[in-house]
Amino acid sequence: MGLTVERGHEALPTVRASQLAPEAPEQHWLVTELWGQGAVGILGGHPKSCKSWLGLELAVAVASGRPCLSRFSVDKPGTALIYLAEDSLPMVRARLTSICEARGIELASLELHVITSPSLRLDSAADCSRLAVTLQRLRPQLLVLDPLVRLHRLDENNASEMSGLLSELRELQRRFDVAIVLVHHTRKRTAASPGEALRGSSDLYAWTDVTAHVARTAEGQLVLTVEHRSAPSPEPITLALVSRADGSRTHLEIVEGGPRPSRKLPRTLEQTVLEALADSSNGPLGTEALRTTINVQKQRLVRALHDLEKQGLVSRDGPRGGWLRVRDDGQATLPITATE
Repeated sequence: MGLTVERGHEALPTVRASQLAPEAPEQHWLVTELWGQGAVGILGGHPKSCKSWLGLELAVAVASGRPCLSRFSVDKPGTALIYLAEDSLPMVRARLTSICEARGIELASLELHVITSPSLRLDSAADCSRLAVTLQRLRPQLLVLDPLVRLHRLDENNASEMSGLLSELRELQRRFDVAIVLVHHTRKRTAASPGEALRGSSDLYAWTDVTAHVARTAEGQLVLTVEHRSAPSPEPITLALVSRADGSRTHLEIVEGGPRPSRKLPRTLEQTVLEALADSSNGPLGTEALRTTINVQKQRLVRALHDLEKQGLVSRDGPRGGWLRVRDDGQATLPITATE
């Protein structure tokens, strides 16, 4: 289909490549090492992994200017806005009161606002418009939305549907310069990285500037890992939900001096594919069987397989057959497993 030049339309802005800034812009933190200023991201984890408690900790820290988890400084305190779709308003008040009492903060002194609407649908134009008006009025530094599954009626596995919702949130972030924490569930099966463990379309992971993940170890410890798009990630943090004997002052604390969580270098998808093929005892694996085995989006898997095929590390068992790992001939440079 041919294109026509419409009169009255302005050209897209351009600049000579030599005039581009020579260095990436400096990272500005909202909460140092945990969340960037104006960053969008996902706080993920299994049910009952204290995701909501951590989201509230972030909100209280930003609204008060006190260090989050008593360690991570708040570089730009300001108003915080939260919406907890699964908790009653008295429950939200009780949790915030507990956190504030533990931190020595007066809840009444905080510019911490709670959306009290019984429902909020991010796939609804009317609700998104109301959210935009609210952001315009309050101008918060931080918006916490918890959890994603209660904020829409879309198919989370449908990239087209989810991209529209995520684009709407990105537009709100840019328009109001607000950091957005989207609380979301992760799959039950393990994945190569916390971001790939997020339930639903891989667009969720691609959208994030920050991916925070809370998981329980086999010993029952809570471990927080954080990934940034444009900044180094902090070491994994061991957390504990603590309270007084009477149940008051419930809050998250960093476990000091406890067993240090292991931090392995993340595996690439190509490494994961090679390991899965090496472990296969039933001969060639088809693309769909391989996708199910390593729990990854098909499009990403196909790209990885084609890259490995070009490197001579995998091959097909016939034109439409399954995938085989090529025997190591000493020429391969891709490591098979991550090192400590």
